[in-house]
Amino acid sequence: MNGTKSCVAIFTVTLVVVGLTAFVTLAQDGPKKEPLEPLSAGGHTRTLTMGDLKRNYLVHIPPKYNSKKPTPVILAFHGGGANADNMVVFSGLNKKSDEAGFIVVYPSGTGRLEKILTFNGGNCCGYGMTNKIDDVEFTRKILDDLARSANIDPKRVFATGMSNGGIMSYLLASELSDRIAAIAPVGGPMGTETCKPKRPVSVIHFHGTDDEHAPFKGGKGKGLSGTEFYSVDHSIQAWVKANGCEKLPVVTKLPDTAKDGTRITRKTYGSGKDGAEVVLIEIEGGGHTWPGQEPRLKALGKSTKNISANDLMWEFFEKHPKK
Repeated sequence: MNGTKSCVAIFTVTLVVVGLTAFVTLAQDGPKKEPLEPLSAGGHTRTLTMGDLKRNYLVHIPPKYNSKKPTPVILAFHGGGANADNMVVFSGLNKKSDEAGFIVVYPSGTGRLEKILTFNGGNCCGYGMTNKIDDVEFTRKILDDLARSANIDPKRVFATGMSNGGIMSYLLASELSDRIAAIAPVGGPMGTETCKPKRPVSVIHFHGTDDEHAPFKGGKGKGLSGTEFYSVDHSIQAWVKANGCEKLPVVTKLPDTAKDGTRITRKTYGSGKDGAEVVLIEIEGGGHTWPGQEPRLKALGKSTKNISANDLMWEFFEKHPKK
């Protein structure tokens, strides 16, 4: 009789142990998504599903990428009516990625046509705005997806973009400040009246005074969107206030080395919370272009060779990880 009880007890304990083991295994494996195959150096296309939409983004992994080392990421958003492939060429960021060792991500917007896409940055632009596409959530999902196949540094995730893409980077700084460390809009002001980040987000903004598509002083541009753009000053002052920076900037005139009809003034609003800064790179005579890169269309205006937006923004990003 005692032997029978002992066997029952042992059997019961065994079942409990096995059950607990199975429960722990399910608890560990169930909620978590499995890691994907690690990304190698070069270009990759990724697809995400958001409701009924299939969304794409491109990833550039630099040759010096080390999967054992957390790596910075720059999100680079294309302009309105363009696409991720255009942004690769327009910005030239892959070359800087290869030099500096950061990962570049090029999200694709949405649109009725495959290659003519926009982002919903607030008051701009096109399909993305009118259909109220949630591009903030799309960006969050990109970062989650990328983290499954690359070793990204969560403290060094940055955003930049051209025009509509610059507007998008401002929106991310406000609504995704838990993930975005700093931003570098190019030719794109804020698309909202105010900004409400949960933490300071440093900003370096590049804008040409002769930009006819997103006018420096605000108002309607030459583009087809019909957007009433906010002024550059509106964007700068909103973020100076949000980041608790000094109200008066340090103004620096940069050397005119290119003699290309453009002049550069750097205005730095410093001493913000957690070391935050807001910097305006004002390009006198500059158009709706990416500084340092050749403009793809003459109608966009002059592109200064006095500076490289890629060099300056990376230098800025290195100073401003998320704290």
